[in-house]
Amino acid sequence: MVSQELKTKLRDVPHKPGVYLMKDRLGSIIYVGKALDLKRRLSSYFTPSRKTRANLKNRALMDSIHDFEIHEVRNEQESLLLEGKLIKDYRPRYNIAFRDDKRFLHVRVRMADAFPRFGAVRTKKEDGARYFGPFPHSSALHDTLNWLNRRLGLRVCRPVSPGETDYRHCNADIIRNCSAPCIGRISREDYLAKVEEACVILEGKGKKAIFEELDDEMRAAAEALDFEKAATLRDILENLRKTLSPTRQFSRGRGVPTTVKPTEDLADLGEALGLGGPPRVMECFDISNVSSNHIVASMVRFTDGMPDNRNYRKYRIRTVEGQDDFASMAEVVYRRYSRILKENMGEETEHSQEPLIEAQRRLAKEGKAKIILPDLVIVDGGKGQLSSAFKQLRQLGLQELPLIGLAKQREEVFFPGESDPLLIPHDRGALKLLQRIRDEAHRFANGYNELLYRRRMKESALDGCPGMSPRKKALLLKSFGSIERLRKAEPVEIAAIPGFSKKFAVSLLDFLKRDN
Repeated sequence: MVSQELKTKLRDVPHKPGVYLMKDRLGSIIYVGKALDLKRRLSSYFTPSRKTRANLKNRALMDSIHDFEIHEVRNEQESLLLEGKLIKDYRPRYNIAFRDDKRFLHVRVRMADAFPRFGAVRTKKEDGARYFGPFPHSSALHDTLNWLNRRLGLRVCRPVSPGETDYRHCNADIIRNCSAPCIGRISREDYLAKVEEACVILEGKGKKAIFEELDDEMRAAAEALDFEKAATLRDILENLRKTLSPTRQFSRGRGVPTTVKPTEDLADLGEALGLGGPPRVMECFDISNVSSNHIVASMVRFTDGMPDNRNYRKYRIRTVEGQDDFASMAEVVYRRYSRILKENMGEETEHSQEPLIEAQRRLAKEGKAKIILPDLVIVDGGKGQLSSAFKQLRQLGLQELPLIGLAKQREEVFFPGESDPLLIPHDRGALKLLQRIRDEAHRFANGYNELLYRRRMKESALDGCPGMSPRKKALLLKSFGSIERLRKAEPVEIAAIPGFSKKFAVSLLDFLKRDN
């Protein structure tokens, strides 16, 4: 039954697009959704139809809702971006979409290249390239890029600096899709001007004039009974409107509406753990193992209660045989803090009688520490993982470093040498902050494990083939892009690659069929 408090709160919800977060009795976010009309969508949760209640998942979610929170946005694209961002942040148990590490697409162009080309990427890096986006509609973006490349004669070939050799294998110039800068048909200055024109379009500048021009062309084609051309122009126009619709970037720590209060949560955590102050720098460790061949660990760092992505670290476990979380935790903790001591060690600390942790804190205060020692270390796990980590810290002389273990089942906080755990109430910011850093460490470790697994599968598919060399493997992957495409190829297509015979092509395909 819906409480009077929720009914009153629901009356104030506007008829506007936005994102809503459903919370349970403990204040935990259990579902994130988007809506074109927030009031109408939220009303459907509190006055559901019989058909809606008949669905077991819907009924379980509705019965768990104790409170909600809304964030207004300007349009549907923004609601999609913010929904995905918040689901990745909170990982609610009733959400399935966006819970993986896939991100929205950006467009990337390296202006330093001889003849820059546009490409769609999911990760934005500090590599000197120009980025546009994110773009929530991937298919619309790809179609828009194809239209831009054709309209402005931009190259789509892969070589960084294409020349005459690459031109011989390219038909884009012949069908008038490329201005052929590789053979000097257009000067680099004129080509860069076209690239800059495309950048202006992707920034959304002058889009009104472009929309009007395409609309006029579409109407003219329809009046001339060229319906195929009119339909193509209609699709281009629709994709452009989706792609160039103004959206804000909802990135971590910048412009994201959120209930997370880092300063208050840090102060609450320091009080709950009896640290004598907020732990400004925290590091959390997690072990991920799918099999004995794939054992990795992660270390994530939070600074002032927020993720410090640049200081994340990932590890392959080297000394442990089989699945042993305790030994794996011991290895990674030792490697992390022995590295910190080695990096920060100098002549003034090597022979000093000053306690080790005090010396490290002093160096950090004086700006002489290359890596700052954390104020709190967290291990994902119970007494076993905690004990393993503490032994390594004691061996390094860092036994006074604040250390806790966070067990998943009941969210119990364990301290070294104490048998009884600390139970922090679920509605306190202290526990929510611990959960955030633990979940981030878990996500980062699992992501690294999956990456290694995919890489190993990709490598092993070709490495076991008789007569395969690193050069041949590189040529095959460059030519076909993936193992699946290679499996579907004909022997004559493989033999067309320089250095490959038809006999080798046949034996390679036979090997891949057996391996599959």
